[in-house]
Amino acid sequence: MTAFTLRDERPGDEDAIAAVTRAAFEHHPHSRQTEAFIVAALRRAGALALSLVAEEADGRIVGHVAFSPVTVSDGSLGWYGLGPVSVAPKLQRRGIGSALITQGLQRLRALGAQGCVLVGEPGYYARFGFRAEAALQLPGVPPEYFMSLPLGPTRASGTVVFHPAFEATG
Repeated sequence: MTAFTLRDERPGDEDAIAAVTRAAFEHHPHSRQTEAFIVAALRRAGALALSLVAEEADGRIVGHVAFSPVTVSDGSLGWYGLGPVSVAPKLQRRGIGSALITQGLQRLRALGAQGCVLVGEPGYYARFGFRAEAALQLPGVPPEYFMSLPLGPTRASGTVVFHPAFEATG
């Protein structure tokens, strides 16, 4: 296992986060190579509700996860989107991504969040409790890849809209 610590993003981390994000998605079969642009656009819009990095002992950033508010058509409040989550390719499958997600979900709970949604591989995200839920939809995404995790007593239903930063292309 790789030794790393988790912390909040700090000013000056932007370039390292962009680099690890670009590298993590460079060969991903479902990526449009816009993930680093999305993170930057979320940051510029003040929509990074939570931005965590994984850092090696030498201070090198080797992972990142972003959480941003989403809108649900039923008016439910306190729901967030997870993503992108990135880990340096040579360090993937060593628990860094899992640690970032777990810490992020704990922090969302502490903030009183009601739930979290994401687009991703069901086989990976099920370990955190995410499930496809018929009551929530994201247009244009196959339902099995759009998953949610209730974090509070309130359940949401309807169409989910991610922040406009998710349309960033440059």
